[in-house]
Amino acid sequence: MGLFPPATDGVLRGVLGLMAALPVATPVALLLLARNPLGTGAFEPVQQPVQFDHRHHAGDEGIGCRYCHDGAWRGPSAGIPPTSRCMGCHAQIWNESAPLAPVRQSYFEDRPIPWNRVHRLPQYVFFNHAIHVHKGVGCVSCHGRVDQMPLVEQVAPLTMGWCLECHRDPAPHLRPPEHVADMTWRPTGPAREVGLVVMRALDVAPRTECSTCHR
Repeated sequence: MGLFPPATDGVLRGVLGLMAALPVATPVALLLLARNPLGTGAFEPVQQPVQFDHRHHAGDEGIGCRYCHDGAWRGPSAGIPPTSRCMGCHAQIWNESAPLAPVRQSYFEDRPIPWNRVHRLPQYVFFNHAIHVHKGVGCVSCHGRVDQMPLVEQVAPLTMGWCLECHRDPAPHLRPPEHVADMTWRPTGPAREVGLVVMRALDVAPRTECSTCHR
């Protein structure tokens, strides 16, 4: 009888096979995770220091995206509104409300509220909001129906493949620029045909070179 039982050969082969597969399986698993909601952070409502309800502000009150995030029309970042903009209304409305105490404190102390980021791109990715909104890409295309979210969550994967899919075929995703911030806008005809009209009118020619986003 040998030193090791017969089953040892099978165990050894299994271990060696696993070790040989790890160099391939590990990067594949990481790539799959990067495209999965667990890796992209999608569909997870993000808690904030002040429970700002977009359903009320953007939905019930009809406050447009541009009123608070006007930076999206001017440059790369959409920006966060200063507390003074909040106090433009809340100096008169709910001006003694306990949930709004951090807003009042921020305003009087001239210190920004530490909001938690919802949409996060890697540092090596360059993205410019302005070029997209001025070329007919609607806010809802990337951010979803924010007017129906009590807490904002990421609804798009924001992966390179997702961006490239639109850059290679933007027509179905475009709308007239006056409707960019309209959450309920729907094309009057086939989305592609409407988008092609927008492409011609706005001279849309998206790039797919690496240097477009990786500078």
